[in-house]
Amino acid sequence: QVHLVESGGGLVQPGDSLRLSCAASGTFPRVYIVAWHRQAQGKERELIGHVHSKGLTSFLADSMKGRFAISRDAATNIAYLQMNDLRPEDTAVYYCQVNPGEYWGQGTQVTVSS
Repeated sequence: QVHLVESGGGLVQPGDSLRLSCAASGTFPRVYIVAWHRQAQGKERELIGHVHSKGLTSFLADSMKGRFAISRDAATNIAYLQMNDLRPEDTAVYYCQVNPGEYWGQGTQVTVSS
């Protein structure tokens, strides 16, 4: 079992930055990926990107490149989602996920509004 807790969300203004954290604990697969997703109200869940547990590869959706970045601290087992130049359309609940296993956190709300 893997337990995930996201934090760092909140209300920010357009143009601000936020760094979300995903603290992971439990028993992990030998190799796995940590992914970030978001879901805006009334919309489908959207993959932002992921990072490999070995830190060898990472993926970021094309629409996120340039403003978002994903990283992972292997020592603390915390994954991060750095978000810059936030826009109102980035308003969503942000989730982290571990695969294999389809483990999900509870999500953290990000609201971008002036």
